[in-house]
Amino acid sequence: MQSRVEDKLVDAEPRRSFARQSRWILASREEVNGGAIAWSEICDSECIARLLSRKGFRCSEEVENFLRPRLSSLSDPFLLPQIRAAVSRILAALDRRERIVLFGDYDVDGVTSLALLDEILRAYGGAPELFLPLRMEEGYGLSRESIERCLEKHRPQLLIAVDCGTSSVAEVADLNKRGVDVIILDHHEPKSEVPDCVAIVNPKTAPCGTEYLCSVGIVFKVCHALLKTRPLPGFDLKSKLDLVALGTVADIVPLAGENRVLVQRGSLEIARTSRIGLRRLMQIAGVHPPILPDDIGYRLGPRLNAAGRLSTAEKSLRLLLTHDESEATALAAELDQNNRERQDVEHQIFDAAIEQIEAHFDAARDAAIIAAGRAWHPGVLGIVASRIVRKYHRPAIVIGFDENGIGKGSGRSIEGLNMVAALTHCANSLDKYGGHEMAAGLAVREENFHRFAEAFRTIARELLSEEALQPSLRLDEELAFTDINVEFLRWHEMLQPFGNGNPQPLFFAREIEPVAPPRIVNDKHLVFRLRQGDRHRRAVYFEGVANQLPRAPWDIAFRIRADEYGGETLVSMQIEAVRAAERCDCDQ
Repeated sequence: MQSRVEDKLVDAEPRRSFARQSRWILASREEVNGGAIAWSEICDSECIARLLSRKGFRCSEEVENFLRPRLSSLSDPFLLPQIRAAVSRILAALDRRERIVLFGDYDVDGVTSLALLDEILRAYGGAPELFLPLRMEEGYGLSRESIERCLEKHRPQLLIAVDCGTSSVAEVADLNKRGVDVIILDHHEPKSEVPDCVAIVNPKTAPCGTEYLCSVGIVFKVCHALLKTRPLPGFDLKSKLDLVALGTVADIVPLAGENRVLVQRGSLEIARTSRIGLRRLMQIAGVHPPILPDDIGYRLGPRLNAAGRLSTAEKSLRLLLTHDESEATALAAELDQNNRERQDVEHQIFDAAIEQIEAHFDAARDAAIIAAGRAWHPGVLGIVASRIVRKYHRPAIVIGFDENGIGKGSGRSIEGLNMVAALTHCANSLDKYGGHEMAAGLAVREENFHRFAEAFRTIARELLSEEALQPSLRLDEELAFTDINVEFLRWHEMLQPFGNGNPQPLFFAREIEPVAPPRIVNDKHLVFRLRQGDRHRRAVYFEGVANQLPRAPWDIAFRIRADEYGGETLVSMQIEAVRAAERCDCDQ
């Protein structure tokens, strides 16, 4: 019988790769005794105590709140900017039975946001229309093309833009002139000018302590504020956290602060969700409780994203909202097929981009990478950019031009370069741009491409230090095989959920030898039986076939997780990198 982790090898996608030339840096093994926090009273594992101490907690209460997140710790939703105006206008629209349109985005954050807002407005007796832009024909957000189609189809009196709109100054002004009130619920970076509308509920427009929320987290806050203003007996907002966890993890926002609470509780709600469509998608993706961020980020999220990447996200939205068993089954199968098609398109563009990059890239000269091609599908450019960043450790922008020379692109960054800030320096070469610190989208005309590319490479060189451009493997703790047991795993799992802002610990073990040649799974993954001294452990190395293994003994960088095997919970090891055994540098 295979373990759960080994079972996932069959269709695993690339997770993360580390260049063989990366410098391995082991965190200093500082003492945890003394100071304001009595670690021995909190945790009986010195390793876990050290991991926690590096997070900068100021008191034992903060540590306790981190280890045992509670919904009761969530802040007052009315701390969000302009949320009172938004709530008042929504309730007025419901009372007056106005035509409300929820205008969303085609990614998981946008789709889950629409589903959550739709469910609460219907619980109040409303009948909102749902609108999703067409990626290929209309582009992202409140484009003029999507607005015209929305107005013609639904004639809204109140339009609530979700996961978009913060940069749409002209478009919102046009809606106002046409008698449409606008509310924006968004988390994208604001520019110097913001739209004039009823309310912009965006935590990045004013300090409020929750700047890390994504759009579905903001919608959850709006729902909470609505319920505090006008209670709705029988509406269980906590049960809707399945949507919040899906959108938060898939949007790769930091799993810190309230996001940690929302994802931890939302993962429990996914495990017991009453949504027929989500249950069918979990079955087809091979996802079983307990639900971890990896399950969302690598299995559920890509399938929910796939339809919107290649055509329209309507199928994903319907899957989350349907109560029909046969429709749920059909939609889950379609999304799974769309995901396979998305993978094929992505691989073709990635291969073409790599061929282009290898012909010109100079690691000593280039602080950023830009690749472009004719008819590259805009729906997968962000994924391709992410893979290029992992391969070369450089900020990367990938652009696809259509037959009219109009280019749409996606960028991904590395630590040390704010992508939106960098694009601002190149704004005179772009038609539009927007996004986050680590990810952004843009539009550029073909005749301006070379000017833009040169400007972006120049600003990247100015902003990024030589140290930031050197790939490194930062190891959290040396962990001997003798220290890995179920009790240690229990403490390790209390650090969940792992993700952006709360990375899973990366451990280091030295003088490791394979007991026998590895078993190869799906032509690309390796399953090992390893030995350190007289202790043996089973380990999985995703994409290990592509990496040449050095002569043993080895140093290994690895993570651990719970694994079900024969009805028993065991500790699974997942190898992230292997090198010939040598001395490891330590942080000073």
